[in-house]
Amino acid sequence: MRAVVQRVTEASVTVDGEVVGTIGAGLCVLVGVTHDDDEASARKLAAKLWTLRLFADADGRMDLDVDAIGGELLVISQFTLYGDTRKGRRPSWTAAAPGPRAEPLVAEVVAELRRLGATVATGRFGAMMQVALVNDGPVTVVVET
Repeated sequence: MRAVVQRVTEASVTVDGEVVGTIGAGLCVLVGVTHDDDEASARKLAAKLWTLRLFADADGRMDLDVDAIGGELLVISQFTLYGDTRKGRRPSWTAAAPGPRAEPLVAEVVAELRRLGATVATGRFGAMMQVALVNDGPVTVVVET
C-alpha cells in the first residue's frame, strides 16, 4: 500500500456538493492499493499512520504523533497513487488494484485506525471527490508498506 500523508490544520472531502468527511488538525491521507496488498498491509499502514511523528513538540522538533496532539485523520482512497508515468504522457493504472480488491483494504485501514483509537473521517470509495485542505507546514510524506 502507498499513502501520501499531509499534516493539516483542517481538511474535508465533498461528493456531489455534500461534505462527506471533515477533520480539524491532523493528517489528510490519500491511500492507494496495489495487486499484492492484503489485510496485513492495511493493518501495517494504519499502525504506521497512527504512530508517524509529524507534529512539533515543545522544542519545535517533529516528535509527536497524531494521537499525542489529539488530532484526527481524513482517509481517502486514491488509485492514482499507482499511476505509472515512465512511458509516454498518459499514466498507466495497471499497478492499481481494481475496486473490488481495493475497497475492502482501504476500509480495513480505516477500521484498524479506529481500533487503535483514532477519530477517522473518510471520502467515498469510487466517487468523484473534491478534497480541500489547509496544509500545516507544509509537511507531506509518502508512506509505503
